[in-house]
Amino acid sequence: MSKHLNDHIPEAAINQVMLLLKHDHLDVKIKSERKTRHGDYRSLPNGKHQITVNANLNVYRFLLTLIHEIAHFEAYKSYGHSIKPHGKEWKQTFQRLILPFLNPEVFPNELLPLLANHFKNPKASSDTDVPLAYALRQFDDVQNKTYVFEVPLGSTFKLYNGKIFKKVNKRVKRYECIEIKTGKLYLFNPNAEVEIIK
Repeated sequence: MSKHLNDHIPEAAINQVMLLLKHDHLDVKIKSERKTRHGDYRSLPNGKHQITVNANLNVYRFLLTLIHEIAHFEAYKSYGHSIKPHGKEWKQTFQRLILPFLNPEVFPNELLPLLANHFKNPKASSDTDVPLAYALRQFDDVQNKTYVFEVPLGSTFKLYNGKIFKKVNKRVKRYECIEIKTGKLYLFNPNAEVEIIK
């Protein structure tokens, strides 16, 4: 288990992660990129449990995603499957599990205040915490990405799935964008990755 994870998490986190993964019926798989999620947790019909995490994540986002999914496993184990996936039981479990990692040996100093703020009330996805998501992306291998907040109002852009939108308005935290084909209005987080259409 540790060998294939070593390249994906900060070195200072490896021992603590191995302790969290010491379960006979828990398997971690590293997957190729999925655009709609960083990772997931599943309880399998054979009584085993599986966590998947995208291989293309930088080490800090990979670690956060892995602990997020381990928290699902731990919360369901402790409280049963009738709890809400990202309810208070999961939040408390995630907070408890991440705490040993929130130090400068594991995360860069510039991320620690953002992480401390995020874990006061962790969300279903760290991508909805815009300052944290943007800070984490600075550690990605590919830096030539465009985010929807950088797109000028009135401009069109394309998503990974080929859908084309026009950015029309800014709300308090999100952007109103109209899908060109259907005329439907969608709200985008500022840090959604897009491709500007010239």
